[in-house]
Amino acid sequence: MDPTTALHRVSVIIDGLVFFSDGSARDMRAGGVTAINLTVSDMGADFEQALKDAMAWRQRCQAPDSPWLLVERVDDIARAKQTGRLGLIMGWQNGRPLGDQLDRVSLFHALGIRVIQLTYNEANLLGDGCLEKRNAGLSNLGVEMVKEMNRVGIAIDLSHCAEQTCLDAARHAGKPVFLTHANANAVIPRPRNKSDAVIKAVAQTGGVIGCSIHAYLNWRGDPRQQPTLDDFVANVRHIGKLVGYEHVGIGTDFPSVDTYEAVRHVMVMSRTKYAASGGDFSNAFGDVMEARYPVETPDPSHFPAFTQALHKAGLGDSQIASVLGGNFQRAFAQAWTAA
Repeated sequence: MDPTTALHRVSVIIDGLVFFSDGSARDMRAGGVTAINLTVSDMGADFEQALKDAMAWRQRCQAPDSPWLLVERVDDIARAKQTGRLGLIMGWQNGRPLGDQLDRVSLFHALGIRVIQLTYNEANLLGDGCLEKRNAGLSNLGVEMVKEMNRVGIAIDLSHCAEQTCLDAARHAGKPVFLTHANANAVIPRPRNKSDAVIKAVAQTGGVIGCSIHAYLNWRGDPRQQPTLDDFVANVRHIGKLVGYEHVGIGTDFPSVDTYEAVRHVMVMSRTKYAASGGDFSNAFGDVMEARYPVETPDPSHFPAFTQALHKAGLGDSQIASVLGGNFQRAFAQAWTAA
């Protein structure tokens, strides 16, 4: 076994964002992934739907011979690695189910939710998303939700948030905040990518930026060329040099499914409803999920290619292990500790 393969096998590997799962853990486990932050509720889910989704995933984890292990504390990530199951970190990509009720943070924490992205692309009661032209930042309610999530122990995700929302959240947070799946605008300008100022603000909280392989964040505009792992590595290197590799992770934005047909509805939704963030790519390549990822990693079973790419880029073994999952593991431990 070559050293890079050996490093991949012994490392704790955390995918900072998986946007959907039909219950299949097959490809993630085949790729050696330890745990994933899975979006367990649709981006538009309301309070009642979010309750149903959390309970459905808890039951899935409790089923006999389940390949899933529910992650409610950081030690559960190590337990997933030891037992060969896939750790489930239940998360949302929209704070909408919280409404204007602060006590819902504790309720959903009790059900196992451990990551909440404050806003999706548009505005909600907490603040502005990245496609809102006004860039107004957090609302007064949003500031209170940030403090309550810190108090209870739910990690704050800012990946789809507007610039000012990110800066406001980092300023008001007393614990690490996260960009679970976002890249640097300085490398590839895209509507969903973040400024160096936001990346620095996240790092200053002790947080982690999960560099993504998704084409919506990596495409350079050539209709003849879908993104490659070189684009992913360019973001890792830029952010690593900017704030230190201890603040870099991986957030693929893969689904965890048996076949990509299970996410066709999301492919169409992202092209039509959110054309401003990725419609140009979909117009060039069509609604083909494989095209949204590097040619070297069309699905999660190819996760070892990330380790090889990081090694080829000149990162040392300890840096690679940190980027693969150690950094998320450390920062989640801090974010999940109740105040």
